[in-house]
Amino acid sequence: MRTLVTGGVRSGKSVVAEKLVSERGTHVTYVATGPAENDSDWAERIAAHRDRRPATWTTVETRDLAGALDALTGPALVDCLGTWLTGMLDELEVWEQPRDVWQSTLHERTAEVVATWLRCPHDVVAVTNEVGWGVVPEHRSGRIFADELGRLNQDVARASDSVLLVVAGHVLPLRER
Repeated sequence: MRTLVTGGVRSGKSVVAEKLVSERGTHVTYVATGPAENDSDWAERIAAHRDRRPATWTTVETRDLAGALDALTGPALVDCLGTWLTGMLDELEVWEQPRDVWQSTLHERTAEVVATWLRCPHDVVAVTNEVGWGVVPEHRSGRIFADELGRLNQDVARASDSVLLVVAGHVLPLRER
């Protein structure tokens, strides 16, 4: 079963996703897509997530999300699509280039992730950020991120068996098959 858990920053979506995937097995692969930068705030977030996870979980830190999904041998949690996308946007150096320079490459990469997600034979839960409830971002980088994550979220949601929205720690099922 494929489940997408979406919500705003600090909505509780990661806690909900961790609970969901822990119900599907004790040996879970945690696919961490975030940056490995020297950022103390980011390090604190990662430590809080790590402290909540059982010792039986295996952590895989990677930007190759499609490859990680293909390599799974059991249930997994992907946290999160937004940080994975940010890494792809940085890697493609999109921030100052016209869309026609990078967009087709990005869409190929996101399509590969969606295809791998769809064919994954294991229970997998992905966390993502919900970006569509605010104003259109003032800066180009914010608009690119919101546009591309909104598109990726829609594609992954269509390929999911279940889609959950988390608001203030409360789960709202958007779709369940």
